[in-house]
Amino acid sequence: MNSFRQILYHIVFGTYNREQTLTEEHHEALYRYIWGTINKRNCVLYRINGTNDHIHILSDLHPTIALSDYIKEIKTASNIWMKNSGLFPHFKSWAEGYCAITYNLKDKNKIINYIKNQKEHHRKVSFADELKQLLTENGIEWNERYLI
Repeated sequence: MNSFRQILYHIVFGTYNREQTLTEEHHEALYRYIWGTINKRNCVLYRINGTNDHIHILSDLHPTIALSDYIKEIKTASNIWMKNSGLFPHFKSWAEGYCAITYNLKDKNKIINYIKNQKEHHRKVSFADELKQLLTENGIEWNERYLI
């Protein structure tokens, strides 16, 4: 019998010290690189977007992959690529940790639109406030010292 699953994760992680080092003119190249990493792991990328200090990913997670390994691979591979590409000269590294929230398939389009509108969204809301809101809305306890 085959294994059947549907695991949608909304993943968010930021730059080290929330530094504004993800140069907007090169976001698409970064997103294409991350998509390749996701694709190599037999996962499906539904949407990726972000700002100069963080990114959002909505993807399916293949059942043979642990979430922490998946995110570690995305962060490690993109970290190396950004440093070698020369496109992000001020990028030091990704911050430690991440936010990962599961969603029902019925919410997929809502989350895709949310991620699609990141630049507009962050004209009004800071990354820290956005993260607090995501955690609170999803019943995840958080400590202020780990958000900064």
